Amino acid sequence: MLNLSYKTILSVAMPLMVSSFIQSIILITDASFISRYSTLAFDAVGNGGLIYVTVYMALVGMGDGAQILIARRIGENNLKSIGKIFGSSLLSNLLIAITLFAFLQFVIPNWLNDYSKNLELSKLQGQYIQIRSYALFFAMISLSINAFFIANGKTWVVLIAAVISATSNIVFDYLMIFGYGGFTEMGLEGAAWASNIGDGIGMLFLILYLVFSKISKEYQLFKNFSLHLISLKELFKVGSPMMFQGFFSLATWTLFFTWIEQIGTDELTISQNVRSVYFLSYVPIWGFAATTKTYVSQYLGKGHPSAIRFIRRRIQLLTLVFLFLFFHGALIYPNYLISIINPSEDHIHKSGEVMQFVAISILLYGFVSVYFQTISGSGNTLVTFTIELVCILFYTVSAYIFIKILHLDIYWIWSVEYIYFGCMGILSILYLKYFNWQDKKI
Repeated sequence: MLNLSYKTILSVAMPLMVSSFIQSIILITDASFISRYSTLAFDAVGNGGLIYVTVYMALVGMGDGAQILIARRIGENNLKSIGKIFGSSLLSNLLIAITLFAFLQFVIPNWLNDYSKNLELSKLQGQYIQIRSYALFFAMISLSINAFFIANGKTWVVLIAAVISATSNIVFDYLMIFGYGGFTEMGLEGAAWASNIGDGIGMLFLILYLVFSKISKEYQLFKNFSLHLISLKELFKVGSPMMFQGFFSLATWTLFFTWIEQIGTDELTISQNVRSVYFLSYVPIWGFAATTKTYVSQYLGKGHPSAIRFIRRRIQLLTLVFLFLFFHGALIYPNYLISIINPSEDHIHKSGEVMQFVAISILLYGFVSVYFQTISGSGNTLVTFTIELVCILFYTVSAYIFIKILHLDIYWIWSVEYIYFGCMGILSILYLKYFNWQDKKI
């Protein structure tokens, strides 16, 4: 059972933050390499990567569901159920990965060709997505294992896997995009294969560590490992709303970038520059989000709901402190950050202006996300899904009006972020204040 000290909260969150930071460095490195290879390839990898992450979030949602269930069972000291939840997580992720793989291979490329304004761009996006889709089978295993380690606070294992994956990715990016070390120059396809190789190596580390670690024996993981129908039902009950929540959230952002692409290539490049820096903000937000879910689920399982408000205040303070630490550059020197990603002088200044404008909305998100993750960690995932849908509706309608009807400048189009995060905060606070969320049984 995790205690409430700042030290323990940070011991759980820090490896996840460093892991997220490493993933952000991968994104920035990928963008930096590919932007120097071709601007068109840079835009294609940006949009194609968003589509991949959109379907990947479906697996992340089920992984979060497994994390919440395992953390709850740890709080209840019900260790026999953990192996069953883990086995059910692998099975559900396999079924989802197969479905999503077919979707990315056979549906999305044709849809891009029919919908995109720039046919050459859509062709490159399709090529990237078809290669990248193979990584879903690595992700289905990695996310299940990560869920187990995060649920019991052993987040440093996730960090090591991220370091291994990131290092591999960056090395193979350099070799395969530009054609060094005996590799053929592959450009955009090299970027996709490099990411896949990195994901695969990270997965192998997680498997080996899980098999030989003492913690898997302590929690009787393999002794009780099974495809348990009741556990599978519990997992889908908790995880499926989060699966659809993650999918629709990223799908909306993908639609947003598709509409921007239809404005013009300059607006798309500016937005891709902003997006690449944007992910630095998720370093503390995602790290403390997972920490919040673990704490809330464990303490509710132990029967101590009164501690949740205290936990939430501490995590909010830490989130804002670390958010400023990781993301202050977007406020103070945005042009320099943009130039690292894309040195094109035509887009740096405007990208920096947009990035500086959006940065304040990220601080808002860091604060309100802890309320949102409290609801999720309590097991009320259908509620978080409903909140997400309402916010997505406001976001999509606003984006459509700003882009398609009012034809606003790209600077003001990005104000939709304030609408989305504000909606999330208001609805989450109202639910926690007026509804009986603490008594949710999972």
